[in-house]
Amino acid sequence: MPKVIAIDPGNTESAYVILEFYSPQNIKILEKGKVSNMDLLMILNELDGGIDFAIEMVASYGMAVGVSVFETVFWIGRFWECSLAGCKTKVYRKDVKINLCNSMKAKDSNISQALKDRFGVVGTKKNQGYFYGFHDDIWSAFAVGVTYIDKYYVAF
Repeated sequence: MPKVIAIDPGNTESAYVILEFYSPQNIKILEKGKVSNMDLLMILNELDGGIDFAIEMVASYGMAVGVSVFETVFWIGRFWECSLAGCKTKVYRKDVKINLCNSMKAKDSNISQALKDRFGVVGTKKNQGYFYGFHDDIWSAFAVGVTYIDKYYVAF
């Protein structure tokens, strides 16, 4: 089955999910986490070339940005170069919003709700659901992965 590692990059830490998918409706979460960028480089080095790579790319919308955005862009480049993935794709936030919510005005809460509607609930410690253990940045990484599968994976 095809696999993808999807990344929500940050200036010091990044979230990732490794997904195995049978179809856009049947996606299994193999691994998830938020780790230091150095640790994510090690994870990428340990992956074989048979996994696709999708990373959220920074886009300019005309507003001034600070040092943390430039640091994030630096790390995007390091992750991109480090990955031995067969297929590498940059996924922009606007593509995630349109794919999952059909609106550029969508916020993070709209995106996570769209994912819950599609795949299931978070659940509790006692009754764990599909998204148990997710938090903000992991939601974003998962959204990048789902958008990659929906829009860019060509085998379906």
